[in-house]
Amino acid sequence: MLKPFLLFTVVVLLVFTSAPASAQAGKGPDMQARAKKLYDLDCALCHGATGDGKTDLGKDMQLNMLDWTDPKALASWSDQAIFDAIRKGKGKMPPEDSSRAKDDEVKALVNYVRHLAKDQAAPAAQPAAAPAAPQSAPAAPPAPSR
Repeated sequence: MLKPFLLFTVVVLLVFTSAPASAQAGKGPDMQARAKKLYDLDCALCHGATGDGKTDLGKDMQLNMLDWTDPKALASWSDQAIFDAIRKGKGKMPPEDSSRAKDDEVKALVNYVRHLAKDQAAPAAQPAAAPAAPQSAPAAPPAPSR
């Protein structure tokens, strides 16, 4: 009677201790580095190094690329929709084969793509132009001498 209870307890503990790892799928420094490497190898050719979608190949193939540096570009896309587009392909975009990237790596790639807009530096505020120095009134002509 004690053995089944112990076995059940061990299984429950294993499930709960492994939950944070699965909840963090696609995150962490190692996964971020892997996602950047995958992006650079498999995505940047068409989507651009910064994610702006302005590449010669994209123009040549007449692709309508989203500008991922714009936070609004992916606002209507769920993480699952981005994952599916990467994993299954979309239009002329080839799928990311599971032998090339595991699901956790694709999840990290989704996070990487989402952060392309966040990583863009906000444009530096232009300093206000200094107000022009007030012009002094023109000098009065010298008084005529008598």
